[in-house]
Amino acid sequence: MTDDTDRHAMKMAKKKAAREKIMATKTDEKGLIIVHTGKGKGKSSAAFGMIFRCIAHDMQCGVVQFIKGGMSTGERDLILSKFSDICEFHTMGEGFTWETQDKARDTEMAQAAWRKAQELIRNPENRMVLLDEINIAIRYGYVDINDVVEFLTSEKPEMTHVVLTGRNAAPELIEIADLVTEMELVKHPFRSGIKAQIGVEY
Repeated sequence: MTDDTDRHAMKMAKKKAAREKIMATKTDEKGLIIVHTGKGKGKSSAAFGMIFRCIAHDMQCGVVQFIKGGMSTGERDLILSKFSDICEFHTMGEGFTWETQDKARDTEMAQAAWRKAQELIRNPENRMVLLDEINIAIRYGYVDINDVVEFLTSEKPEMTHVVLTGRNAAPELIEIADLVTEMELVKHPFRSGIKAQIGVEY
């Protein structure tokens, strides 16, 4: 081997040993509270990636959509047509708030979605439950953040993962979460006049 190849091999061996030492200390398992927030695209997409990972492992799971209405999306259509036996899917919202323009109705629907979410989370057979766009419902006061925090910290089964998406996650939610990812907006085609497209946005 050349000197460069030798140095590289030694460097990687040291990294591998250090990594294995760290990994040996990570032995616990628990149901995680996972938050995807921020102005960037990909919050729901990443969350659905985890739902499909659960489906691939034959893990029972569920989805509650708090804001998105009846518009067809690839994720929902695929789950309902192919995986409804393992993933319970509920679209509870009636569209974005600027479309409905009815706070009382939006609140009523969000409260119904929260009740459905609690039902799914309480069922220990569900290994993961996705609460899509719940952060928006919390931000507008449709769902009380104190109720969410209290429920997740006191009633969530020990091994159930709960994923919460949407911009402007409440500080109280971030505080109790195990994993928080903030999607940062760098560029978006919408700003260049390009509309939402099948396969990318829905």
